[in-house]
Amino acid sequence: MLGEMECFGPAAIYLRKPERERIEAQNTPFDAKTAYFVAEPTEMYVKGKLVKKEGGKASVEVSAGKTLTVKEDEIFPRNPPKFDKIEDMAMMTHLSEPAVLYNLKERYAAWMIYTYSGLFCVTVNPYKWLPVYDAKVVTGYRGKKRIEAPPHIFSISDNAYQFMLQDRENQSILITGESGAGKTVNTKRVIQYFATIAVAGGKKAEPVPGKMQGSLEDQIIAANPLLEAYGNAKTVRNDNSSRFGKFIRIHFGSTGKLASADIETYLLEKSRVTFQLSAERSYHIFYQLTTGHKPELLEALLITTNPYDYPMVSQGEITVKSINDVEEFIATDTAIDILGFTAEEKIGIYKLTGAVMHHGNMKFKQKQREEQAEPDGTEVADKIAYLMGLNSADMLKSLCYPRVKVGNEMVVKGQTVPQVNNAVMALCKSVYEKMFLWMVVRINEMLDTKQPRSFFIGVLDIAGFEIFDFNSLEQLCINFTNEKLQQFFNHHMFVLEQEEYKKEGIEWEFIDFGMDLAACIELIEKVRHMSLSKKCTEYLIT
Repeated sequence: MLGEMECFGPAAIYLRKPERERIEAQNTPFDAKTAYFVAEPTEMYVKGKLVKKEGGKASVEVSAGKTLTVKEDEIFPRNPPKFDKIEDMAMMTHLSEPAVLYNLKERYAAWMIYTYSGLFCVTVNPYKWLPVYDAKVVTGYRGKKRIEAPPHIFSISDNAYQFMLQDRENQSILITGESGAGKTVNTKRVIQYFATIAVAGGKKAEPVPGKMQGSLEDQIIAANPLLEAYGNAKTVRNDNSSRFGKFIRIHFGSTGKLASADIETYLLEKSRVTFQLSAERSYHIFYQLTTGHKPELLEALLITTNPYDYPMVSQGEITVKSINDVEEFIATDTAIDILGFTAEEKIGIYKLTGAVMHHGNMKFKQKQREEQAEPDGTEVADKIAYLMGLNSADMLKSLCYPRVKVGNEMVVKGQTVPQVNNAVMALCKSVYEKMFLWMVVRINEMLDTKQPRSFFIGVLDIAGFEIFDFNSLEQLCINFTNEKLQQFFNHHMFVLEQEEYKKEGIEWEFIDFGMDLAACIELIEKVRHMSLSKKCTEYLIT
């Protein structure tokens, strides 16, 4: 075992339990007749020794002098000690909820965060940096079959790569879970792995003055900091929550060399631009710009270093303990250069971001004896117009006196103050979304090397399950899509599998694996097909 793990270097202790521990477990006394888990109100499940079963009840001794008496279906047999910290939970003698939870808990206590469950890899977020992603670990998993190495996201990635080459078929990796589970980090690890093992080779492009041109692998990795700055935010559950979904295709040539990549995005949470809960933040980029790390940008964007000067992005928190906004801004700024945006495009991105921040400061008042709104000063509008390349007077006129089509004629329509404020909010949300989508288009153009594409490996990373005090339509769509994926998973991995047992005549009691939300999903599906919500329709993955 020592020889097997040497290739992983210092990471070995975080990947597999030591041989000494295995030998000790095999020699630990164990009575299969009395070793049980029992349901307990405060800890969910605890280990105990079965004392007796009688009249549908079971008594289990959980500690010296303490016995729990529960219903017989609330006790579960424990696995022998040789299964402790097992790497694939499908190999357990007794597969139950407490057995799975205890195994994950014990592995987590030893910082072994990856565990297989049959075909899947379960990850428990360590909320700390672990040294299990360096070049030595990448090399250790290179070309290894799943059973030949400890559980890891790199193993899943390498197997997808090998299957792609062997079967000559596209592959996809689905990364799903609750908000804060670690989906985005693991997506980045998958991309890192492919960018390392399948480098296109050849000379790197010579740098162009004013335009730093990175290699394809550098550009694929650099897309993440930029998309995270503009698409990730702090939520109640997660300091770096993806507020959009993305499907990343890594394209390979016929020999398995990296050819190009493209990114497809779904439903950016526009509402966050104008509204945040008290314990949340808007998109990271706003706070990166106000760090003042690049003083020339403060001047160019006409902004200050105080986020509270911009009410629209300071309704919640403005700092996050786990995030250094200066370091993140350097990463964002560098990523824009590596991806090959021109100097003009770069300052254009920043100016539009600054303009969005200013929108919340626009003031309007009601005309005397009229319901018509008019500007309450033009200073902020002048700043926005300058940054967006517009005429200030024309912009204000369009907001206060919009032209609408009535029949075949264009008519000027009066607006009240609340209507104008709503128009301002809608305008800045639309500007932010269109800028984000344009950035994705430009990134895809830059990642398209025009090299022949034979196969791709797709990685799906979408916003996780989350329930807020105030849930927007976007959050409904996010939760609905996650539940659709969960039902897809349940159907293909459990329902169809059990039907196969039935066909083969295997005696099996059919188990319902979490299809209890099917009725709710069906109801929302009916609404979706009635096209009551275009926004839902754009996002749902069916």
